[in-house]
Amino acid sequence: MRERPTMTTRNRAIRLRLRRTDRAAARRSRQLTVVIGVLLAIGAIITAFPFIWMLTASVKPQRESTDFPPSVLPKEPTFEYYRVLFTELDFGRYLVNTLAVVAIGMIGLLLMAMAGYAFAKFEFRGKRWMFFLVLATMMVPIQVTMIPTYLILNQMKLTNTLIGIALPTLVGGFSIFLFRQFMSTIPTEMLEAARLDGATEWRTFWQIVLPMSKPILAVQIVLTFIAGWNSFLWPLIIASDQKLYTLSVGLSLLNQQLAVNPSLQMAAASVMVVPILIVFVIFQRFVIQGFALSGLK
Repeated sequence: MRERPTMTTRNRAIRLRLRRTDRAAARRSRQLTVVIGVLLAIGAIITAFPFIWMLTASVKPQRESTDFPPSVLPKEPTFEYYRVLFTELDFGRYLVNTLAVVAIGMIGLLLMAMAGYAFAKFEFRGKRWMFFLVLATMMVPIQVTMIPTYLILNQMKLTNTLIGIALPTLVGGFSIFLFRQFMSTIPTEMLEAARLDGATEWRTFWQIVLPMSKPILAVQIVLTFIAGWNSFLWPLIIASDQKLYTLSVGLSLLNQQLAVNPSLQMAAASVMVVPILIVFVIFQRFVIQGFALSGLK
């Protein structure tokens, strides 16, 4: 007579079957992870390839950059075209002008932080419609306000000046909105405690609000830097003197060199792109945190 399996034997069989199922699921999960990783790596290489091509082409000799079939890595690397940019093509002056525009924009950053703090933590007459006006400026394209802005700056004798180039971007509705959104999350009780301890409003803002707003400040620093660094159309319109051109305008002057000297064009493009990449890498962690805390994606 055949012996019937006991309860212990059946439990062991069930556990063994479950372990096999778990191992199979883990194996499938690892295989899926590897496939996703390979696909992401391929996508990253395809995305980064134009940037890598730009950097390698900038250090190729002219004859090598026009060879066919083209090669990715330079056979005889040279930094000659970077020297040409800053010694023969006035890119040093364009770089100084661009840094000046960025510096003026950073001053505007402090003004926008103060405006955002006022909208977030103070009650005053006309607050709602003033904030509505700030939001309304975000809906007006810059091309619409370009001619009135030019006429106003012309009346103020600020055309063909670096201040005239940077002034229209000194403050922006979007940045004020971001500051207001973030600073609304700062506990009011903490600010009241500082006031009870005798801190002035400026000291409360400078020593409590701004240090707590590091994530959104990092976002604004990156956005302000990119806006000032890439400014092209407005400097081209308002500056008639080439000595006031920014890097992006100077880069456009090299378009005629593209057919005969791609290495020179790639060197200028690298000067434009690499600083933005460095700034973003430095502030990347704060940028993601700032957008997450301000409720924007």
